[in-house]
Amino acid sequence: MRSMFKVVGLCAGLLCTVTAGSMAQADEPRVVGWIEKGLILPEYTAVKIKVDSGALTSSMHAVNMEEYSHRGNDWVRYDVPVEDVDTGEQVTLHFERPVFRRILVRGAGGSERRPVVKMSICMGDQVYEEQFSLRDRGEMNYPVLIGRRTIAHIGLIDVSETFMHKPNCSQEQIDEERRRQQQREEDGADNETGETDDSQA
Repeated sequence: MRSMFKVVGLCAGLLCTVTAGSMAQADEPRVVGWIEKGLILPEYTAVKIKVDSGALTSSMHAVNMEEYSHRGNDWVRYDVPVEDVDTGEQVTLHFERPVFRRILVRGAGGSERRPVVKMSICMGDQVYEEQFSLRDRGEMNYPVLIGRRTIAHIGLIDVSETFMHKPNCSQEQIDEERRRQQQREEDGADNETGETDDSQA
């Protein structure tokens, strides 16, 4: 009988260890490579994304930007010409978004004001709605750059690795993003007042 109690006690101890280990693993932050593949939603276009802790605000390639007023709020329409890395085709995505805020970027060549909008991307199995400043990144290797504001929501960077996570968001998540965008257009507002100095964006 004493031996039985010892076995039961040992099993209980092992169970606690396994459970604690599982909980610790579940709490571990996601680790991404310094280059990842992601999807620009809701258009479901695959692009290469640079994860850069040297930048504060994320940035997305945009051209033909035109600001306008929609229901009393500042909006911007713009094109995002990119290569779909899944197909190799050059595609141009068209967007209209509320101007969430504006940033002042200072550099060696002077200062520049950029609109910031909220965009959603799929990385791994998660959809992230993040702030992206819009600028012409045509001379850059990567059309999308993820900065520290977004990295804080994603996890950690392994600078020795690339393409650690394949985009695997569900159709339900993508459909939900489409519904959110439609609602945003109907509401006509998603703005934050003021301008911030974001010299490292």
